[in-house]
Amino acid sequence: MPTETEILLRYLRDLRGAFLWKVDGLDEYDLRRPLTPTGTNLLGIVKHVASVELGYFSEPCGRDQPVPTPWIGPDMGFEEDMFATADQSSQEVLELYRAAGENTEAAIAELDLDAPVTVPWWSEDKRNTTLRQLTIHIIAETARHLGHVDILREQIDGKAGMLERAGNLPEADDGAWALYRAKLQSIADSFRSS
Repeated sequence: MPTETEILLRYLRDLRGAFLWKVDGLDEYDLRRPLTPTGTNLLGIVKHVASVELGYFSEPCGRDQPVPTPWIGPDMGFEEDMFATADQSSQEVLELYRAAGENTEAAIAELDLDAPVTVPWWSEDKRNTTLRQLTIHIIAETARHLGHVDILREQIDGKAGMLERAGNLPEADDGAWALYRAKLQSIADSFRSS
């Protein structure tokens, strides 16, 4: 029977694997282009999630941050953690993401899940917590942003599902999906106000 730590790590690793699969095979343009009115883009989400994870599993866990993230903090520019700059390669951002994962795994290996951690940027009534709560917070944060990545990737080239080996979608060809979408549009149209 797996331990609680092993279960939490498995979920986090699965989410990381899905993140990497969702950005695999895309060129620099598709990784960087804003696909929503607020500028949401694939590489920016990866940078953001990596930066957040590095922040949570470093100082709050009594560890030095292994990779600097100067775009995070009080002096950061507008949404600077949500896009890769022209001089940041996609490879660099993906390496940051992998380094964040390694840092998290090291922190979890060094500390007990009940170990106290202090998150200085949380409100005073919540900042004193445990490694368990921090790990669950990061799983939730990662899953939330993976949902964004799912939708963005599908907009780019139709690639959808959880993982390449386990798509978690019904087997259907493009025609079946077009019929399904038309059915949903028809239902939505019946509720359109005139």
